[in-house]
Amino acid sequence: MDPDKAAPRASGAPDALAGLLAKGERAAFHGPPGTAVPPLEEAVALATSGGRLAEATAATWLLGVAQASRGRFGTALTLLGGVMGPLREALSGADTAPELRLFGALAAATVASVHRQLGRHTVAWEFDALGLTAADALPGLDEAVFDCRLGLASDAVGLGEIEIAGTELGVAAGVAEIHPDWWRQRVRLDWVRAEIALLEENPLAAQEAASEAIDAAELAHAPRHVAKGLLFLGVAQAHLGSPDTVTTLRRAATLAEQLGTTPLIWQARALVGALLAEDDPATSARSLQAARSAVLAIAGDLPDDVREEWLNRPDIEALLSI
Repeated sequence: MDPDKAAPRASGAPDALAGLLAKGERAAFHGPPGTAVPPLEEAVALATSGGRLAEATAATWLLGVAQASRGRFGTALTLLGGVMGPLREALSGADTAPELRLFGALAAATVASVHRQLGRHTVAWEFDALGLTAADALPGLDEAVFDCRLGLASDAVGLGEIEIAGTELGVAAGVAEIHPDWWRQRVRLDWVRAEIALLEENPLAAQEAASEAIDAAELAHAPRHVAKGLLFLGVAQAHLGSPDTVTTLRRAATLAEQLGTTPLIWQARALVGALLAEDDPATSARSLQAARSAVLAIAGDLPDDVREEWLNRPDIEALLSI
């Protein structure tokens, strides 16, 4: 999924296909994810027409990641569902190539991330567990094992299971330790450390973890990861009563808007709107409207049943009713 080996590339790909994959991969993690869509769609078509199943699968997975980052959750779930086909075959006993099992497990972790962002933590747990079952069955699938383990930790946070979250975080951190070039995984470890610290009512630890995530993401020139780190930092600062809270969250919102990362936009803008409701009603109203627009944009790409669940979520319902 990134030059940190999150998306291992199949060897022997034609130059054009390799170039499209590299361009799409870099855009997904080091630029606006929407700019990753055209080259990855072209890569899928080229790989498919050439009968290059591994490259087609890799490109489809990356395309699903890019669409999910944009908040096109329904589109992402459809794309990733296809990538998970070989994974389900492998778990049913079929002889499946290791690279297809790898991308299937990574797709399961990405599907889990989508459901987690929708507040569907139990569903997310099921997909992370599915991916882990496949990834653990073969050696050399550390990226997928990491993603699924860290996903389970974040799922546990959403379910209020602190001990499980800590255990899964520790296992994921152990996997990352043997890969010193993994910047993305280390950033995500700090996100989950911040989540766990907030659940434990330790905002100082959350602030420290979020700050480390931001520093690492900036060093990697990964703006989407910077924006999410800023969101975690702003939440930690809010718990601490820091005067920098609104500034931090505005930075997160502005960067997310520049990148077109709708899932981060709605959260950051909703928090800014809530925090400024008394001191700056006009700015608060504009921020809340931006948050509502982002929420509805996400809803517009969801399947009917999931859309209804999303819009009826208490925090979303409250936002839309303001």
